[in-house]
Parts: sequence; structure tokens; C-alpha cells
Amino acid sequence: MPRESSPLNRGLVIGPGDRERLAGALERARSLGDSGRLLDPSELDGAIILGDALAVLPRLPPESIDLLVADPPYNMDKNFGAARGRRVDEREYEEYTKAWVDAALPLLKRDASVYVCCDWRCSGSVQRVLSRSLTLRNRITWEREKGRASSRNWKNAHEDIWFATVSEDYRFDGESVRQRRRVRAPYRNDEGSPKDWRDSPEGRFRDTAASNLWTDLTVPFWSMPENTIHPTQKPEKLLAKLILASSRAGDLVLDPFLGSGTSAVVAKKLSRRFAGIEIDPEHCLVALRRLELAEASPGIQGYRDGLFWERNSAPRGQ
Repeated sequence: MPRESSPLNRGLVIGPGDRERLAGALERARSLGDSGRLLDPSELDGAIILGDALAVLPRLPPESIDLLVADPPYNMDKNFGAARGRRVDEREYEEYTKAWVDAALPLLKRDASVYVCCDWRCSGSVQRVLSRSLTLRNRITWEREKGRASSRNWKNAHEDIWFATVSEDYRFDGESVRQRRRVRAPYRNDEGSPKDWRDSPEGRFRDTAASNLWTDLTVPFWSMPENTIHPTQKPEKLLAKLILASSRAGDLVLDPFLGSGTSAVVAKKLSRRFAGIEIDPEHCLVALRRLELAEASPGIQGYRDGLFWERNSAPRGQ
């Protein structure tokens, strides 16, 4: 008999009613993936496509994507559901990365940006592949406060995101991704007024420019409503930073490795159009359910009043 989950567990569970209600949407996702034909640009808006990225990407309309956000399988042995990741040598992983990047390049508009997630083991391969066809702009490193300890190595507690652009004509809105931090040393000017910070009933805060080192993210876990069964799910807050910085409202965001749908959900919450490709039917179903839930719950944990808040610093109820 399956063990009942704790009443404190707020993670997403797909029930029989959800499966029945979303069966048609899942079948449409499967049909888009299996059709074998070139897809029309009108079909991409809000599309969830059930299929292999390497097979689907060549069928998408060229020069249609404003922002590509990719979280491909890392080079590790891991069960992702319908597909199981297999650790390979660095050369083979780099060839795989080149294959899907080459398939995605024709889809990008001239002013498009690209973000690719990776860990320390495959970061070099991603960097080399992107640098051959795009202009590398930066490498973001973000802290994963969860991680498995090791008696023979350093605990793996960070991941990377490579940022690249198609051309010199690209969008980057730094004002939209400023972070509100608590002030530890509240300096004042000669008149006694706050210096580069603000005093409020909620506390003393300073709004700072976004850097390429992120320590304010929380990996989804059981008490967060955004948590799902996906083993490598990224926080909505992480995707919100990428999408706000490098796209405008109404732009089309493509994720060729959609997973549980975080990029699509966040794009929807931030008034962007989205399309995603996912090989696992169960993860597709989770993504479809999360998109339903986003209608009634458009908030993003850690993002409020147009600012990203330091971890555990936003006012209660946000």
C-alpha cells in the first residue's frame, strides 16, 4: 500500500482527474511530435511537443525564436523517466551538444539570446560548442544549497549557465533583474539619510545590480508548490531572471528540453509566448498541469514588485 504523503507536502501530484482532463492536450503534444511535417509559426505559440529534440528541432520554423533556454541532460548516469541518462566520454557528449545546438541555430532571430545550463563536468563542452557559432557573453554560476556530501571529494553545490548571443544586436535588461538585499551595514550620509539603501517597515534593503554569481535560489523541494517529480527541476526564479533579462513581453521562448515545464510556466507568467519539446510523456503531463495552475497562481517565489529578493527575505505571503 503506498504511503500517504505528509499534509505539509505542497508539491504537485497528478491525479486521475488531471490525467483524464489533460488527455486531449497530451495527445496534441504527441501529434505535434510525431507528425514529421514542418510546423507553421502559428503552431508554436503555447506549444508543448512530445518528442526528441533532435528530431523536432529541424521541423520548427526558421528565425522564429527570440530566446532559447536549454537545460539538456547532463553527462551523468541518471534516470529522467522515459529516458535514462548515460555518462559518456567528453568527446561523445560534446558531439551530442553540437548536434542539438546546430539544429537550433537556424531557428534563432538575429537579435536572439541563448542560455544553456550545465554542471562542472560538461561546462567545458558547452562552452566550446557555443563559442564556435555564437558570441559568448558570460557564465553564470548559481549555488545549489542542496547537494550530496562526499568523503573523497568536494560537495557539488553549484551549476553553470552559459549566456551567448547570435549577434551584437541583442537585448539585455539589467534593470528588470535587480536584487533586493538586506543591509548589514546601514551607512548614512552627512545629513543622516540612508546611503544607497532604503528604510521601510519591512526592513532595511539595498537594490543591487545582477551579477553572474547567484546565491539567492532555492532548488524546489516538498514544501514548495512548484516542486514536481522531475529529478533535475530548476527553480522558477532562475528562469524568471533569464527570461526578464533577455526577452520582451510577447517574445517567443523555446526550451528544447522542457522537463516539467518550468520555462514555459515562467514565460506564461511573465507574458511571453513559449514552446517546449519534451521526450517524456509524464513530464509533458506535469508541464500541462502546471500551465493550468499558472492561470490562477501567476506569482513567482522570490520575485515581487519587479525585484528579486534575497533568499528568505521577502515579506511573508509572497
